[in-house]
Amino acid sequence: MTPYAQLLDDLAAEQAALDGVLGRMSDAQWDLPSHAPGWLVRDQVTHLAHVDEIATLAITDPEAFRADAKAARAAVDRAAWEARYLDRGRAMTPAGLRAWWREAGATLIAAARPLDAKARLPWYGPDMGAAMFVTARLMETWSHGLDVVDVVAIPRPDTDRLRHVAFLGVRTRDFSYVNRGLAPDPTPVYVELTAPSGATWTYGDAGAANRIVGSASDFCRVVTQRRNLADTHLRVTGPAAQGWMRVAQAFAGPPGEGRRAGQFPKDHAG
Repeated sequence: MTPYAQLLDDLAAEQAALDGVLGRMSDAQWDLPSHAPGWLVRDQVTHLAHVDEIATLAITDPEAFRADAKAARAAVDRAAWEARYLDRGRAMTPAGLRAWWREAGATLIAAARPLDAKARLPWYGPDMGAAMFVTARLMETWSHGLDVVDVVAIPRPDTDRLRHVAFLGVRTRDFSYVNRGLAPDPTPVYVELTAPSGATWTYGDAGAANRIVGSASDFCRVVTQRRNLADTHLRVTGPAAQGWMRVAQAFAGPPGEGRRAGQFPKDHAG
């Protein structure tokens, strides 16, 4: 199996893990507020379904996607733009919304399978290689799924599929600065993470003075802005490493607000 085929299988497995949570939720839980201001649990699922559909469009009809992306960038009111698809999900029953999301996810994977891993695809920023494109969808599935799990308290244990999220978190270091109108910090930072399986993942020069050491679970939560650094066990040494963790953002779009310190217990040992 090629690395790209394995990546697609991992995306399918991440979808299945979230689906296992959704299948156990009561109807009332779909309408609980999530930790994203103004978003319900159902809105997290709606977002995934909508963006998976848009991602499929980017693969199957790039020009139609570019037209939609241009309109999205031109929208003055981001909340009103998001309401276009959030309202669709809010009008659905939980069963209907789950079915929409499952179909959108499966269709995306089917469209992506024939691609060459290096094929260029349009997106809201620069064009992306197919492998990075699929990695971003896996990251979003995991992180928006975490928004659900954090509220409904139905277990969805982390797995070594987090290696894709961690890789993206490291890869988007410069983007995290540029996205905020800041110059990237070129200072080397060494990252050493303990995977859910106990394996060790490393990135960068092991001799670097600036270091981030801890669990992959914590690191992935910080770079997807699902945890404040203060609510993790990550050991961050040096001004460059600390500065990066303050602005880290592994997803496209305007700078996110992240989570406030103290919102969550330190539930992942580093």
